[in-house]
Amino acid sequence: MIKVRFTSALKRFFPRLKDESVGGKTVADILSELEIRYPGLRYYLTDDQGCLREHVNIFIGQDLLSDRYHLTDTLCEGDEIYIMQALSGG
Repeated sequence: MIKVRFTSALKRFFPRLKDESVGGKTVADILSELEIRYPGLRYYLTDDQGCLREHVNIFIGQDLLSDRYHLTDTLCEGDEIYIMQALSGG
């Protein structure tokens, strides 16, 4: 299982969102599983072509996701991913 962690900024838009373990071999797999649990989350994170939105970052451990277009970065049992929404404002 892959441990998925979210920033509190995302939890503001998806109040039931919680850090949890999810099965999958790629980041795309993880996002598909999360979409089942939290309808609308994948669309919030990715655009109409399935690419990661500009205001979203995903880290695998301490490394930034390398494939923002197809989300094919592979994951290993015990990995942790961090899904973050960039914040801006004044």
